[in-house]
Amino acid sequence: MSKNPSNAPFSRRSVLKYMASAAAACPTCMSVASALASGKTEAGHGAAKAAKSGGHDAAHWTYGGDTGPQHWGDLNAGNKVCSLGFQQSPVDLRQAIPASPGQISVDYKPTTLRVVNNGHTIQCNTDPGSTMMLDGDKFRLLQFHFHHPSEHAMDGRRFDMEAHFVHINDAGMLAVLGVFIEPGGENNVLAPVWQHMPPSAGPEKKVSSVKIDPVKLLPVDRNYFRYLGSLTTPPCSEKVIWSVFSQPVQASSAQVGQFAGLFDMNARPLQGLHRRLLLKSG
Repeated sequence: MSKNPSNAPFSRRSVLKYMASAAAACPTCMSVASALASGKTEAGHGAAKAAKSGGHDAAHWTYGGDTGPQHWGDLNAGNKVCSLGFQQSPVDLRQAIPASPGQISVDYKPTTLRVVNNGHTIQCNTDPGSTMMLDGDKFRLLQFHFHHPSEHAMDGRRFDMEAHFVHINDAGMLAVLGVFIEPGGENNVLAPVWQHMPPSAGPEKKVSSVKIDPVKLLPVDRNYFRYLGSLTTPPCSEKVIWSVFSQPVQASSAQVGQFAGLFDMNARPLQGLHRRLLLKSG
């Protein structure tokens, strides 16, 4: 995918104009462009329920062997989009189009630590009240969880880890913020999560005495990539609005190693971008 000849950033209006000329040859491109430009799209079937659980309620699946990613679509009728979909996540964030895809305004509140090992990742469920405004539409933060290594790549590079912040709005539309994590200084926000994360799958563990502030897990530089994708775990529901920050945050090598001790690999392979737009703000 090449950049626009003038190298001028696309606005939401110009994205639609750019794609209109190709609509006849690619009917889905126009709907993708519209969703990217407006930041609005309907969630896939069952996606709201999947978002609350991180997509981990489907039939037994893993990250390798006979129940690994290449077989997800065959494990359950509800997972067919995992193998048949053309808007799947994660993707390699390369050759993005400079754009103005809309503002992201985050209003996260400190939340009681509620951590769960669901067998596929460590997930922190959040108290009500944390929200994100995405191009004028309000989304509620449901939970955030982690992958090792990162699921998305940037110009072919996969980071040591990636955090996903899963949101939903009143219409059931899903939006996920992705944050790369690289080795560096100890991450003080992750410290209590790592201290209390269960070593094996089980019910949610609530630590009433501990509050964490999710906004402190986001990078200072809020430039991001935007595309229309899917949940990265079964049922792989599509039409999820992805915004992945280009600046990583840091965690110590010991913290990365501690997570890797529980999940040595819980990242889905990269998926084809196909004819989707990949935009970059800034």
